[in-house]
Amino acid sequence: MIKDLSRLGFDPAFLACLLEATARKPGNVHPGRAFDDSHYLDFVLSAATLSGWLDPDRIQEFGVGAVVRAAVQESRARVGHNTNLGMILLLTPMAGVRHKAEGLRKGVERILDDLTIDDARVVYEAIRIARPGGLGSVPEHDVAHEPTITLREAMTLAASHDAIARQYEAGYADIFDLALPTLRDALLSNRPLETAIVLTHLTLMAERPDTLIARKCGPDVALESSHRAISVLATGWPDSADSITQIRAFDTWLRAEGHSRNPGATADLIAATLYAALYDGTIKFPRHLSRLGWDAGDVL
Repeated sequence: MIKDLSRLGFDPAFLACLLEATARKPGNVHPGRAFDDSHYLDFVLSAATLSGWLDPDRIQEFGVGAVVRAAVQESRARVGHNTNLGMILLLTPMAGVRHKAEGLRKGVERILDDLTIDDARVVYEAIRIARPGGLGSVPEHDVAHEPTITLREAMTLAASHDAIARQYEAGYADIFDLALPTLRDALLSNRPLETAIVLTHLTLMAERPDTLIARKCGPDVALESSHRAISVLATGWPDSADSITQIRAFDTWLRAEGHSRNPGATADLIAATLYAALYDGTIKFPRHLSRLGWDAGDVL
């Protein structure tokens, strides 16, 4: 499927990020809702930077870390602030898989195993450039210092409190074992693509409390966000009037207090899930773009 997309002029990393940003997911920026400091166009421009960098040949030549740093630098230069650090960190190992026969999951695991201390050094630089919200510091192997362990080892140390790091530790288990099957089942049930994306977003929030919310607001708030996502799903979203009321209320709660409860880590996982779905043909064009989303007349 990746070759088919390339033949049609689509870059899969760009397209995954564009689909993620366009879907009206509760708490995130999308075409109908912005934050005070970022707009939908910021995410589109940031996604466009990936077309030049997330290429298997380039990743093989320069390494995962160097490509992450270059993509972060270019993205920040275009929009002036961090919009896609987590997506770049997740998508770069995925884009490095060269051979379809290897399989995306197996290929990602191989690339993660081959990460080096030098990859850690330049990724630390990328994180310092991006300055993600709520990062804080840790006693050992902090990104402010020179690393002495490989990038995967460093990510493993952060896996308990960072969703992106958890994927590096566990071989993208949240993507392949939870998010991608959820998206696939929704599409096989004849849901529109946007609806399938939002269902996957809600399922991830319900099963994996968002780690950006936890960093910025504390673990109790992250757990509450998870419980609220469970409540929305329990109403049978989007198939009842009550479920629409519930998701609107959830969206309002996430956006309150200066959007401090923005589920940005979940959005990063969604982008990686969409890349995997484009890679294996779960998302098919043009069929899955031919229908509008869960309620075309409503914007969260």
